[in-house]
Amino acid sequence: MSDAMLRLSGISKTYNRGRTGEVRVLDAAELTLRAGELVALVAPSGAGKSTLLHIAGLLDTPDAGMVEIGGVDMTGLPDRRRTVARRREVGFVYQFHHLLPEFTAAENIVLPQLANGVPRAEADARACDLLARVGVAARAGHRPGAMSGGEQQRVAFCRALANAPRLLLADEPTGNLDPATSDQVFGALMGLVRGTGMAALIATHNLDLAARMDRVVKLDAGRIVAG
Repeated sequence: MSDAMLRLSGISKTYNRGRTGEVRVLDAAELTLRAGELVALVAPSGAGKSTLLHIAGLLDTPDAGMVEIGGVDMTGLPDRRRTVARRREVGFVYQFHHLLPEFTAAENIVLPQLANGVPRAEADARACDLLARVGVAARAGHRPGAMSGGEQQRVAFCRALANAPRLLLADEPTGNLDPATSDQVFGALMGLVRGTGMAALIATHNLDLAARMDRVVKLDAGRIVAG
């Protein structure tokens, strides 16, 4: 598939749980995401969603299998090159925003850009543009403690997209929000993804939100199946 942005091939992962022995979380899992595609990942807690996302995002390595991003095999890269690839190619969003409390909304988006070598003026401009896209431009100078939960999560989305990644991975990004705020925040996320043409894999328990995505996949006994 020529427009494949993420390809997971034969991904397996086993953890040693001590007295309970080894647990095989992923078993030859396969998944392909195309550029511009928004895919929901649905599974019960403990089924391996976070493990899959961490492997796809180069935060963890599989016991077997291959991870390709943009057609490049990332599996065997040295740690330093994996770090660079992760910083440039992947954006992460989690259930809790994890914004730096001592910095403003705009500064939280500027910092990852500066770490990636982007000039300050350019980083400031991109931060303002991203905040405007999700409707919180007025909060640019506010610290996280002065923002609502929904506003904080929108800023977290913007931070994840600060370096214009080609792949977005989100782990229950609206799981800590009330239903109305969750719907608004998810709408902002969809707008960002659609506007950039990136691929996005969103782990969620919310079946209503999952139904709004391009397709749904599930983890079943360590393998990925159609939802």
